[in-house]
Amino acid sequence: MMTKDMVEAPRLDDDLVTPRPTPRTALLINPFYPKNPHASFGKHVLTPSLALTSVAAATPRSWDVRYWDENLLQGPPPSDPFPAVVGITVHLTFANRAYALARWYRDRGAIVVFGGLHVLSCPDEVAPHADAIVIGEGVQVWGRLLRDVDEEQLSPVYRGSYRSPYRCDPAPRRDLVPRNSFLTTSSLIATRGCHNRCGFCYLATDGLHLPYDLREPEQIAREFEAEGQPYGVFVDNNLGSRPAYLRRLCRALQPLERIWSAAISIDVTDDEDLIREMALAGCTGVFVGFESLTDRNIEAAGKRSPRTEDYARRVTVLHRYGIQVSGSFVFGSDHDGPDVFAKTVAWIEANRVECAAFHILTPYPATPLFRQMEKEGRVLHKDWTRYDTAHVVFEPKLMSVEQLADGYAWSYRRLFSHRSIWRRRPADARAVLPYLAMSYFYKRSNRIWRHLIRWRLTGLAWRPLVELTRRRHLKFRKRLAKAGAAVGRASSVVSAGV
Repeated sequence: MMTKDMVEAPRLDDDLVTPRPTPRTALLINPFYPKNPHASFGKHVLTPSLALTSVAAATPRSWDVRYWDENLLQGPPPSDPFPAVVGITVHLTFANRAYALARWYRDRGAIVVFGGLHVLSCPDEVAPHADAIVIGEGVQVWGRLLRDVDEEQLSPVYRGSYRSPYRCDPAPRRDLVPRNSFLTTSSLIATRGCHNRCGFCYLATDGLHLPYDLREPEQIAREFEAEGQPYGVFVDNNLGSRPAYLRRLCRALQPLERIWSAAISIDVTDDEDLIREMALAGCTGVFVGFESLTDRNIEAAGKRSPRTEDYARRVTVLHRYGIQVSGSFVFGSDHDGPDVFAKTVAWIEANRVECAAFHILTPYPATPLFRQMEKEGRVLHKDWTRYDTAHVVFEPKLMSVEQLADGYAWSYRRLFSHRSIWRRRPADARAVLPYLAMSYFYKRSNRIWRHLIRWRLTGLAWRPLVELTRRRHLKFRKRLAKAGAAVGRASSVVSAGV
């Protein structure tokens, strides 16, 4: 059952009398967005976003900066001390909330700055609600913007190009994030960009030129170690875009004896030895954008991917090295009929894919998909609050709007059912109990997630399961390394004999 505070933003007190803005104070806000009743509420507190903490790291030393995430259910953003500058990240699904926050702070004398993808895709819509907007890379321009505020020379538009070397960016200000509000505060990013440019993806937004760039593996290892968390989450769009780099990164992470997960494309399994290196470095899970089990849908999206008939074998490769798989699937593409839901869930269960996320195809503004659907007259409306991949906002080709919405909801109900969870248990008996604990806590505990989030108990609740997984994986790594050494010795004997 959905509670009010999971679907409605906290109330802003229009009658509140606030002090005058405190000079050289900045507040960065991640606005509230309604939670999807079909998915796990836990997904929203797995790890903090790096966008605002990365911007915070570029704050000049003469300024004080704070961070506030409304989705942690602590109420509206603070107003004492009242900030001189308020930076708000804007996504299309919570654009209206961002505008409301901006209006509240501007009415009381604060300067409001917007950044984020919606600013890039719809700048003319966004600009009237803020004193300044940042288009593109915010880390580059944030310090200059604050210096302009000091000099009373604020420009209405700032542009970041993504052209400066990524390794030169400062480490995110993770110290600003409430540690116990997340499964882990070790959200990490090693690469920027992706070798795919799918027509439905936000990376295909008009005006976004995001060259693929890398940070030094040693940088990432130092950040991971310094944070002191046993588990890290790489938030890269695709950590495996450059296999040679991923191998270097794994070798830098291996001595830490920590565990981590990352988003990869399934073609990383072309090199099984690389998967083994990932496991030895602590990788326990990967998020894979399978998108569809129909090749024509993959081709239409412009994604470079192996044939879908080979997906199952590649999942087996990951499982062989103790790496769990979380798959992402998009429903509603032009070659999807009403049978796509049962077909997809059956494949997930048959291949013991431990977790999955389902999305209704959504034409984000300024993407090739949006232009195509708008030209065809298939866009139903432009209510951005419903462009969250949980609502149907276009006219499907091979099924009705109702069939797509109902099939999406059915897929989540089936995935979270006792039957499906049991069917997808790992083949390795030693991994079954940790898997079941994680699955039931993550997938079937929405009733308690609200309380864990509100009382900042997420980290404390997850920590025992995370540590159990880390210790089990360390034992698995020892067995894997020992088996590899045995194979190496056997190969040496054969070579010597030859």
